[in-house]
Amino acid sequence: MVIPPGVYAPQEDTDLLAGALADEPLPTGAEVLDVGTGSGALALAAARRSARVTAVDVSWRAVCAARLNARLSGLPLRIRHGNLFAPVRGQSFDLILANPPYVPAPAAEAGPRGPARSWDAGHDGRSVLNRICREAPALLRPGGVLLVVHSALSGPGRTVDGLREAGLKAAVTRRRRIPFGPVLHSREPWLRAQGLLSAAQEKEELVVVRAELPV
Repeated sequence: MVIPPGVYAPQEDTDLLAGALADEPLPTGAEVLDVGTGSGALALAAARRSARVTAVDVSWRAVCAARLNARLSGLPLRIRHGNLFAPVRGQSFDLILANPPYVPAPAAEAGPRGPARSWDAGHDGRSVLNRICREAPALLRPGGVLLVVHSALSGPGRTVDGLREAGLKAAVTRRRRIPFGPVLHSREPWLRAQGLLSAAQEKEELVVVRAELPV
């Protein structure tokens, strides 16, 4: 895959979500949405299963990378530029995949810029997750599924509760502990001061939340 500078490269969270995707039964022609597609890795994984995939990213650089990777793979993707669900209003999907920004970040006067838009998500790491919990349910078909991956630092319980309040059946279905990456290493003292990391914690836990709209 081609991953230009500034485009989020597939990492442990991508792999964890890809495993959850592989477990989902997808009929041929299922409508799949991948929000925050980055290089298009998850969108292409769904397309390989004969799904009709729409991929969205707020970064033009990511959109161009996903289009190039789709062409190189010989797989059809509908790739849209826009902020989260804005480009697909009025549509509905059998499956929604989301690997959003979720790393807690110290307060800043302006929002994240450049590559940091792929990971920084406000003081509690939930600036995008909360929107997903509010907005994704309306885009699911009956029986449709949302799969979202994020860090345990950003409150999986809040994600599950928010999706249940929206009428979905939701639970954490996958977990993986990984060493701190460069971003968490760089803000370790701040995360510990906020109580988001314990004094002894040396690994980050990633989770996948699965939510299903009842038929």
